[in-house]
Order: sequence, then structure tokens, then C-alpha cells
Amino acid sequence: MATATTAEACTRFVYHGANGQVITGRSMDWKQDVGTNLWVFPRGMKRSGEAGPNSVHWTSKYGSVIASGYDISTTDGMNDAGLVTNVLWLAESAYPKYDGKTPGLSLAAWAQYALDNFATVKDAVDELAKEPFTVVTDKTPGEDRLATLHLSLSDASGDSAIVEYINGKQVIHHSRDYQVMTNSPIFEEQLALNAYWKQIGGTAMLPGTNRASDRFARASFYVNAIPKSENPVEAIASVFSVIRNVSVPFGITTPDQPNISSTRWRTVSDQKRQLYFFESALTPNIFWVDLKKLDLSAEHGKVLKLELGPNQTHIYSGEVSDQFKETTPFKFLGI
Repeated sequence: MATATTAEACTRFVYHGANGQVITGRSMDWKQDVGTNLWVFPRGMKRSGEAGPNSVHWTSKYGSVIASGYDISTTDGMNDAGLVTNVLWLAESAYPKYDGKTPGLSLAAWAQYALDNFATVKDAVDELAKEPFTVVTDKTPGEDRLATLHLSLSDASGDSAIVEYINGKQVIHHSRDYQVMTNSPIFEEQLALNAYWKQIGGTAMLPGTNRASDRFARASFYVNAIPKSENPVEAIASVFSVIRNVSVPFGITTPDQPNISSTRWRTVSDQKRQLYFFESALTPNIFWVDLKKLDLSAEHGKVLKLELGPNQTHIYSGEVSDQFKETTPFKFLGI
């Protein structure tokens, strides 16, 4: 468990800028290729929770652009209402035991369920608090262990929430102030650790390792230290600079952690302008998707895919909405 805590790493934060700008940055850190591609999902899609006969079912109310994991799960994305979801590793996660009798939702579809159904964090929190389904996990692809994730939500108003399952119970942390999420320990303990660094002050000293708690402290300081520029180009650049600061060098190895994760890719979601930026660690360019240029309607919208290639090495630049190809949607990993 200790190895898992240090080996799988990601960071997410929400930037509150000038003139109501809200931008969410995220890094995906993993020790091997995550098999990520970008997908466009329109409104009106019929969905299944892929948790057996009593899976929860829904029809998507919102269209979205997402980054997949192994083309079996949604790991990151933004919908056309400006809601952003991100799933990150949390080794301490423990989900309820599923008896198959209540509505079930595969962990692989957890983030997509929120993107499909909600416009705001409050809407999502109000519904999730009712526990309308049981989250069901399965083995991580290529590994003999269960996937253990927690979910972050942010919306175009700057509101934020962190959803975790601890000892089989759902725990929701909901506040505009909860701008940062990393990995272990659980969110409540991360806040306590970060309080220590706030007392010291980021201009005096910040922790510099790749540990989740150190990345949490750095992101927490920098996201509110960068300028609140009225120029959206400068704001995006500032957010990218922070998510790069908390990234893990590609290919890093250490004697006691031979499988430590590297940052594979980064996303930046401009929730007011509905722009979804993507940066691979192995390509020279940032590119982005303008959701306003996509047909996300239930009547005419199509499922589209942008192939990123092995290790996300296909090179794109600029706005790429016209380079997606119509395809069959992937099926969420389930039971």
C-alpha cells in the first residue's frame, strides 16, 4: 500500500482569476502508458453503469469532451455547462460492498456520470449526497489490484468538491476554498498538512519532493500567487506554469521507488470560454478543443474520437475540433 501511495500521482487545482475566470489544471501521472485518447460525447446518449443487472441507467443531459483511460474509463473532462471532473488515485479508498441488489455504477463511469448529469457542483453534490448508486470498482488494467480513486468537481462559478470513499462510506468535501487535490493521505489530512505550510509561507519555503502532500502544498500556494490577469492567454499560461511545477519528470527512477510515476499528460480547462487544453509530455505542442465549435446536440451530435497514439505521441497544434473522427463509443469497464 505504501508503494501504491507514492507511485501513482496526479494533481488538480482550480484557479480563480479576474472577471470571473475559472480554470482547472490537472496532471496525469502514471508509471506506464494510460492509453489516453480524447472523446466527444453529445447530449442524449443512453448510458449504463456497467455494474450488472441492476446498473444505474441515464441519458446524458450535457455534452462533453473527455480524456479516456485505456478507452474504458473517463479520467478527466469538461461538459458544455462548464463542469469539470477529474479522477485521481487514492490508495486509502474503500468502496461499499456491492450485493448487486441496488443500483450500481462502475468506477470507470463515475466522472462521466457527473459530466452527463450536472451543470454545477452544487447540483452534483446534492444528488450524490442521496447516494443514488453504489460505486463498484474492478482491477486496474494490467495489474492485480483494485482501482482506488477519488473524484474532484469544479464548475464555471469556481465552486469545488472532492468526493472520496473512506471505510466504505462516501465523504464529500464541498467548498469554493477546496481548490487543490492530489493523492494520499485522505483530503481531510491533506488540509491539516497544508495548514502547516501556510504558517511558514510559500515565499519563505515550500516542500519540493514528488510526494502528494508536497505537491498539494506547492499547488495551494502557487494557484493563488500567480497574477489574476484579465488577459485570458496570460491566465492560461499561468495555470500551465503551476501544473508543470507540480508535475513529475518523465522517466524518473529512484533506488527505493523503481516504478515511480511520471507525468504523462496535462489538461487545462477554461470553464468560461469552454476551451479544453491538452499537453502530452512527449510532444512539443499544446492543443485545444473549443466546445462551442462542436455539435453536442442530441439531435445531430456524434460520438467523436481524437487518436493520441501510443504514449500520446501524435502531434497536434492549435484548435483541433475538426480533426476528431466519428466512431463507436467505448464501453466502460464493469462487472
